[in-house]
Amino acid sequence: MFDVQSARRQMIEQQVRAWDVLDLRVLEAMERVPREAFVPEAFRDLAFADMNVPLGEGQSMLAPKVEGRILQSLDIAPADRALEVGTGSGYFAACLGQLARSVTSLEIRPTLAQAATANLRRTAGHNITVEVMDAMTITADGEYDVIALTASLPVYDPCFERALRIGGRLFVVVGPEPVMEARKVTRAGHGEWLTESLFETVMDPLDHAPTPPRFVF
Repeated sequence: MFDVQSARRQMIEQQVRAWDVLDLRVLEAMERVPREAFVPEAFRDLAFADMNVPLGEGQSMLAPKVEGRILQSLDIAPADRALEVGTGSGYFAACLGQLARSVTSLEIRPTLAQAATANLRRTAGHNITVEVMDAMTITADGEYDVIALTASLPVYDPCFERALRIGGRLFVVVGPEPVMEARKVTRAGHGEWLTESLFETVMDPLDHAPTPPRFVF
């Protein structure tokens, strides 16, 4: 019989911790959230695999080790108000909800938003709200302590950093394939942001995100 608890612990030890995710709060949050409950039935046997799991509509869950690195980089406090861009299955929002006071998650695809909401209801995601919205239309200013983009920006757009409170942190992956840069952006003042390069990775681009101009010969 498949031992879900052992598989989850193995995922954390062999994938997440092995990728330098050592923050105990993050590791404990990922152990509490039942990842298998957020994976489509057809891919349930891949719930703890070191890979992106397909969700349909061309979307996928990020690999566990990447999710762990994102959570660790944001240094989330219990009183923080968090924003996630790209709900997907709702799993990452559930992990955020274990660490932050409240989470708003934006998803452009209504079908995925509906499924994620159902997943979160089944797993006690009581402090998480899923909204159907094109994140590129965001107008928030100084509202969030933590923002995580789970899709990339081929060209950096400042609309998300402006949504941070002073002291707030943004995780974003920037650039075109094959090499993209994961960054942490901290709002240091009313008109001041500090950027830290974290690691290289590849993520699908955010819907309607700006793209580099094409060369015309």
